[in-house]
Amino acid sequence: MNNRVNRLPLIALRGMTILPYMVIHFDVSRKKSIKAVDTAMKNGQMIFLTTQKSADIMEPSMDDVYDYGTISEIKQIVRMPGGLVRVLVRGLCKGKILTLETENDMYIGDVESVGENPEEGYSSINSARSEILLETVKKYYDVTGRNQGENYNRLKLAKNFDELIYRCTAECTDDYKTRQDILSMENDEDKFYGIMDIIGGELELHDLKRQLSAELKERVDNHQKEYFLNEQLKLIREELGQDGDSEGEQFKERLSKLDAPDYVKEKLAREIRIFSGISSHSSESHVERMYIETLLDMPWNKYSEENPDVLHAEKILNDEHYGLTKVKERILEFIAVRAMNSESDAPIICLVGPPGTGKTSIATSVAKALNRKYVRICLGGVRDEAEIRGHRKTYVGAMPGRIVEGLKQAKVSNPLMLLDEIDKVGTDSRGDTASALLEILDSAQNNSFRDHYVEIPVDLSKCLFIATANDVSTIPKPLLDRMEIVEVNSYTQVEKYHIAKEHLIAKQLEKNGLTSKQISFSKDAINKIILNYTREAGVRELERQIAAVCRKTAKLIMSGKQEVHKIKASNLSEYLGTVKYEPEECLKKDTVGIVKGLAWTAVGGTTLDVEADIMDGKGEVTITGKLGDVMKESAMVSLGYIRSNAEHYGIDSTVFEKKNIHVHIPEGAVPKDGPSAGITMTLAMLSAYTGRKVKHDIAMTGEITLHGQVLPIGGLKEKMLAAKNAGVKTILVPDKNKKDVLDMEEEITDGIRIVYVTRMDDVVKEALC
Repeated sequence: MNNRVNRLPLIALRGMTILPYMVIHFDVSRKKSIKAVDTAMKNGQMIFLTTQKSADIMEPSMDDVYDYGTISEIKQIVRMPGGLVRVLVRGLCKGKILTLETENDMYIGDVESVGENPEEGYSSINSARSEILLETVKKYYDVTGRNQGENYNRLKLAKNFDELIYRCTAECTDDYKTRQDILSMENDEDKFYGIMDIIGGELELHDLKRQLSAELKERVDNHQKEYFLNEQLKLIREELGQDGDSEGEQFKERLSKLDAPDYVKEKLAREIRIFSGISSHSSESHVERMYIETLLDMPWNKYSEENPDVLHAEKILNDEHYGLTKVKERILEFIAVRAMNSESDAPIICLVGPPGTGKTSIATSVAKALNRKYVRICLGGVRDEAEIRGHRKTYVGAMPGRIVEGLKQAKVSNPLMLLDEIDKVGTDSRGDTASALLEILDSAQNNSFRDHYVEIPVDLSKCLFIATANDVSTIPKPLLDRMEIVEVNSYTQVEKYHIAKEHLIAKQLEKNGLTSKQISFSKDAINKIILNYTREAGVRELERQIAAVCRKTAKLIMSGKQEVHKIKASNLSEYLGTVKYEPEECLKKDTVGIVKGLAWTAVGGTTLDVEADIMDGKGEVTITGKLGDVMKESAMVSLGYIRSNAEHYGIDSTVFEKKNIHVHIPEGAVPKDGPSAGITMTLAMLSAYTGRKVKHDIAMTGEITLHGQVLPIGGLKEKMLAAKNAGVKTILVPDKNKKDVLDMEEEITDGIRIVYVTRMDDVVKEALC
C-alpha cells in the first residue's frame, strides 16, 4: 500500500488519535461512521481513521479534520444496545487525505499511503536514536512504576524506527493532540525529538509531583509534631496549675466582668476549666466554646428601666390604635398596678380575635409605652418541643430554645415577649410544644425556667408575655388556664373608617412616596372600599386596597398624566376595578321556608339564608350545603323537636311519613359548621310544614335542644354587625346572651330591635306571620 492512493471509507474521530501499529477498540454512533464501517467490512476491511480538529462539529468538512491519519484494518465489530457499534482496529500505516466527500450516506476519500520506513531494520543514525529512546522509556517505566516487562520487550522487537516511535508515543501519552503532532511529523529527526520532549516532560512532571508530596509529608509531620508538643505543654501547665490558653483567658476576663447570679458564675468557671483542657482540634472544643459564649451573652442581671406613666401609655395607645377600649383599659390597669407595686407578678395576657384586628401591633405599642425591649416569637406551625426548650448540648448542632434566644436578642431580662399565634402550636413524635409553654406561662414557676441547652435556671418572671390567637377553642385547656383572655373583636364600619383615615392612609402615603397634596380620599370613597372591596373582621385587606390606590396614583403621576388625584366613590372603580362584594340584603318579602340566620367566620360575621321545602315522598330528610357534623346534628335535633311538638303547631303527624323535607343552605361550595343555627333551621322547617310565612326583615342566631330550649352562642358582635349591614330590623338573640349585648357599643345596637328568646315558642311567635 505504500505510496499509493486508495479510495477508502473514512471515520472522523472525536477526541482520539489512532497511530500505526496500535490495536484498539472505539465506539461509533454517527450514522455516517456506522455506514463507513459496514462498507469497509464488505470491501477488504480497510478504513481510514483521521481526527477532527474540534470535537463539537457534527458534520466535519475537509478543513475540519487533520491531513494525516492512519490507514487501518477492522478486526472485529460488535453492535451494542442504543445503536452503538464497537469497532476493533489495527493501525497499518500513515495516510494523507487528499479529498473528502459524502457518498451513500458516509464519508469517503482519496487517501495516499505515506511510506516512511517500509523496510525492516534501522539506519545507523536511527539505530542510535532507538537506543537512546529505549533507555529513556525504560527510565520512564522505572519512575512511574508502570509494567515494564511485557511492554518494554514489545518495544525492543519493533521492526523499524517508525514502529518504535509510534509504539513509544502510544505508551507514554494519552493526549490525542500530542499523538496527532507526532503523526503529522514528516521526518525521523522531528519525530525523535518530539517523542523525547514528551517523555522528558512526563518525567519532569513526575519529579515535581514527588517533590510536592515530600514537602506535604514534611509539613504534615511538622504539624503533628507541633500538635503533640502543644498537648504536652498543656499537660505540664495543668500539673503546675497554670492556664496558658489565650481563648480561655479571654473567657475568664469576660466572666470577671459578668453581672450574674453566683450559680451562673460557678457553672461558667467550671465550663471554662473544661474548655481549657480540651484540644482546640477536638469537636468537643467547639461545643464547649458555643456553650460558654451563650452563657456569657445572656442578660442575667440586665434590665431596661420601665416607664410606669399611665398617661404616657394611654397617649401612645390612643395615638396608634383607634377603638379597642377594653384592650387598652386592661393594659392601662396593668401599668397602674406595676406603678403601685413593681414586684407584682406580670400577667400572661392573650389577645384573641380575627386576623387583621391589630393584635400584634398592640403588643408593639405596649412595649413602646412601657419602654421595654420587644421580642416577637412566632409559634405558628412549631411542632418540636426543642424549639421552645432547646436541645441538649451534647447533640450535633444543638442550640438554645426560642425563649432564651429571645432574651439574647433583647439583651435585657425584662423584655416584652409576644408569643404570636399560640393557638397554632402543634404536637407530634418530637414532643408536645404546648406542654413546654406551660412552665413559661406560669408566673409561679417561670422564675426558674430550665432550657435544655443552658441547663441552669433562667428567670423569666420579669418578662411581660403577651400571646395572640385567632381561635380559643384550639388552645389546649391547661395552656389556656395559664392566660388571661382579652378579646379583640371585629371592627365596626365606623371604626374601620377612622382607622383608615387616621392611620392607614398616612402610612401608605409615606410608603408609596406620596403627599396629601397629590392624593386625597373622600369619606364616601373610604366607606365604599370598606363595604364593596373588603369583607373582613380586621383592616388588613382595607390597607391593601388603600395601597393599591396609592400605587395606581404613583404610576399616573410618574407617567405625567395627572398630578392631583381626588379619590371619590364615583371614580374609585378607576383605581380598584369593579366592586368585589355586593352588600348583603335582607329578604324583599315574607316567604315560606326561608329564614335569615347569622354566622361567625374567620373574617367576621355574615348572614346565612336557610331554606326548607317539602315534597311528596316517604318521609326522607335531605340536608345539603356542605354542612359540618355539628350543623347536620342541629338539623336532626330540629326535626326531632318539630315531630314531638307537631300537634302543638297544628301539623298532621302523617305528613312526616308521606312528605320528604329538603333543608339547604346556599353557597354549597363553602363549608359551614358551628353550634348556632339550631333555631334558624327549626323555624325554616316549621314554616315549610305549616305553610306560614317568615317575616322578611328578621334574622336570628341560637342553638336549640330537643325540648325547645334556646342555648347561648358566641361571636354575637360580628353577627349583629353583619345583620345591621344587611338592613335587618329585628334580631332574635338567646336570652343568655343579654350580657354580651349590654357590653356592645351603641353604634352596633342603634336602629336594631333586639328580641331575647328563651324557648322555640318565642321564636315562632316573633318570626312567623
